[in-house]
Amino acid sequence: MEYKKIEPKKKYEEVAETIYDMIRTGKLEPGQKLHSVQQLAEIFHVGRSAIREALTALKAMGLIEIRQGEGTYIKEFETEQIALPLSTAILMNKEDISHLLEVRKILETGTAYSAAQKRTYAQLLAMEEALEQMRLMNGNEELGEKADLAFHFAIAEGSQNPLLINLMNHVAGLMGETMKETRRLWLYSKQTTTDRLYEEHLAIYHAIKSQDGEKARTIMLEHIENVEKVLTNYFKTTKMDK
Repeated sequence: MEYKKIEPKKKYEEVAETIYDMIRTGKLEPGQKLHSVQQLAEIFHVGRSAIREALTALKAMGLIEIRQGEGTYIKEFETEQIALPLSTAILMNKEDISHLLEVRKILETGTAYSAAQKRTYAQLLAMEEALEQMRLMNGNEELGEKADLAFHFAIAEGSQNPLLINLMNHVAGLMGETMKETRRLWLYSKQTTTDRLYEEHLAIYHAIKSQDGEKARTIMLEHIENVEKVLTNYFKTTKMDK
């Protein structure tokens, strides 16, 4: 069994996470002034550079405003901006998501096509099991997201191409985070339901099972484009892309 390596958090990430949680829980309110960089460095027992990096991350999310000669203030914000954990919120910026979706369109459409040509019976069963978990976990978004990711990896395995599988593993963390938040946003925006999401995956499976590579590629592209639409609408209604 292979275990995922746990990367230690950098000091600025710990600082940013603490301040972020204080904003999210109301301990720091819009209009409130933060301590100076030097004071924050002493409070958190870190260097000033770590404080500056943390503030830069929070500023990029539109949560704080640095006024020249005055200090740093908590900004007015939309509720959606602080609904996510910091690790995901930092990830959920327009440019990074756009890059990831571009990679997924290139990688997963080709993987679906290849899987339709080469999948084995055992790999079809793995896809079916993931689909069944998605169906049964309707309403449990954490487990539903895991089943979703398992389905996409079962397709990668079906390609019989170790390089494709390694590439999927390389973006697995980012895929998992965006899948989780996409499913949450999809339901929140009422653009679709988990039933619709399940049907899209089921259609991909049937195309692969029938060994129709072109159809598998087309449906996979449509699925990722639907994900893109949900996230694009999200960015339009928040300030997260600034």
